[in-house]
Amino acid sequence: MSNRVERLTVTLTSEMVHAVKVAVDSGEYASSSEIVREALRDWRRKRLVQEQEFAGLRADVLAGIEDMERGQVRDFDADRVIAKGKRKQSDRSPSV
Repeated sequence: MSNRVERLTVTLTSEMVHAVKVAVDSGEYASSSEIVREALRDWRRKRLVQEQEFAGLRADVLAGIEDMERGQVRDFDADRVIAKGKRKQSDRSPSV
């Protein structure tokens, strides 16, 4: 990553400009550029997390497709799932 600094013009809504000015005027940030740099760092982190989550979902989908191809799945049966849940719940319920 280069440390070269470039000037960039950004257009903001009046509400955003006000928020930036308030943050700088209060001393929370030294400059509007500092706010933009922090916002970009946060944006990059968010994108990285989204990419990781997407990769996880993709892996899950591919695993499901492989299970289907191997015949390791069966049709969804809500009654079967409910009955299994009730059995598990009754196994955990204390005797009275």
